[in-house]
Amino acid sequence: MAAGDKIAILGGGIGGLAAALALLRQGIEVDVYEQAPELKELGAGVQISSNGTRVLYALGLGEAIERVGVIVAGKEIRLWSTGQTWKLFDLGAVSVERYGSPYMMFHRGDLHTVLVDAIRREKPDALHLNRKCVGLTQNAEHVEIAFEAGEPVRAAVAIGADGVQSRVRACLFGADRPEFTGIVAWRGLVPRDKVPPGVKMDVGTNWVGPGGHVVHYPVRGGALLNFVGLLERDDWRVESWTVQGTKDEFANDFRNWHSDIHACIRSVDVPYKWALFSRPPMQSWTKGRVTLLGDACHSMLPMLAQGAVMALEDAMVLARCLKLEPADPAAGLHRYEAARRERANKVVQGSIENGKRFHNPDMAHAAGADAYVTREWQEEKVKQRYEWLFTYDATSVPV
Repeated sequence: MAAGDKIAILGGGIGGLAAALALLRQGIEVDVYEQAPELKELGAGVQISSNGTRVLYALGLGEAIERVGVIVAGKEIRLWSTGQTWKLFDLGAVSVERYGSPYMMFHRGDLHTVLVDAIRREKPDALHLNRKCVGLTQNAEHVEIAFEAGEPVRAAVAIGADGVQSRVRACLFGADRPEFTGIVAWRGLVPRDKVPPGVKMDVGTNWVGPGGHVVHYPVRGGALLNFVGLLERDDWRVESWTVQGTKDEFANDFRNWHSDIHACIRSVDVPYKWALFSRPPMQSWTKGRVTLLGDACHSMLPMLAQGAVMALEDAMVLARCLKLEPADPAAGLHRYEAARRERANKVVQGSIENGKRFHNPDMAHAAGADAYVTREWQEEKVKQRYEWLFTYDATSVPV
């Protein structure tokens, strides 16, 4: 790109920040515009499998993420009613040996801070707050972005990393029509000293049951347990991460579930709830000099723990593609989309299928549940579901 041209990233979440850092490391000028008045990551925990941590290590963040993340020994399946346990897969040293990088659990705020700090070391003035995009226009030479507050910005390329309710996506392709999935999710954090003895703090756990499932794992160096419960119900349809619920409502949704689940619910700091919506896979992400990244173009249900990981993969591939097309950034964007769309849409579909598996009605009774879990989580089936995810290398995949 010609001198003075820059990339504008709209959205300062994990995906937008990772893209900014990857571009800066490639020597490409970039600025990030975030609508919030302060930089913080909403939510509690995030799982980053080896295909995502591979990107973070390639960005030079290995030492920083090892300080704040947790490398668990493995993942397990537990039955909603009895607590019966099955091994899902080994992690820890096994993940490093098999895939070259670890599977890690983070508090979202900790991972977000690592990325912010790294960007500020590269370019102290790269992050611009209170800059909510309200529209954009483009021609053959540049993109012009309008904001709710502040002067418009001109850039060679604009990247919409502005999340599931993306304004950039709406500008490019019109309003979307999300469909309620019939699932409501709860989340909260449990201090380590209030975690019940039956809950392991060295693994990630998926409790599975008829019409719902629960996920929990350690974050913040093991000081906290991230706790998420998802249940099929149709009376709550607010797609927001910041609506507070009550512990009584949370507990009622999981009535008759194992006592360990209820001990965690009683000890959650503040319970939040949100409705899960699905959006059909997009057949195009890019128009001219504007493209999308992460949840803006492939939002997915949280059933494969790959939402943030896909954004990290996007970020690395995007930076590589723009580096390959210095004279034609629009061509770089189309190269990026061609490299990423099929894989990301496959993960969207895999997340839907895993949700059905987690909530299967066969688990209503112990005898049927034992046979179902043993069949569905046998080693070969687990390998088919996850191996293609974990082995992907965004730093070297052909683009």
